[in-house]
Amino acid sequence: MLKPLGDRVILQAQEDEEQTVGGIVLASNAQEKPQTAKVIAVGTGRTLDNGDTVVPAVKEGQTVLFDKYAGTEVEYDGATYLVVHEKDLVAIVD
Repeated sequence: MLKPLGDRVILQAQEDEEQTVGGIVLASNAQEKPQTAKVIAVGTGRTLDNGDTVVPAVKEGQTVLFDKYAGTEVEYDGATYLVVHEKDLVAIVD
C-alpha cells in the first residue's frame, strides 16, 4: 500500500452516480470533481523548524471535504487515489 510522507494524506474519492431530475445519468467526465473522499492513509505529520512534529488532525477511515483542485491523482494497483497536503483538507464529515 502507499504510505504518505510528512503532512500528506491519501484519499479515495467517493464518486456517486449522479442522476438528473429527468432520469438522465451524467457521464463521469461531465460531472464536477467530487469534493468528499475517504482517508486511506495519513503521513507522520508536518515537521516544524524547531524539530517538533505536528500530528495530523485526520485518521484513516474518516470522510473529509477537500479543496476542489487540490492534490495529485495517482493510480496504484488498479485504483485511483488523490494525494493531498493536510492543509488542503477543509473539514471532517461526520
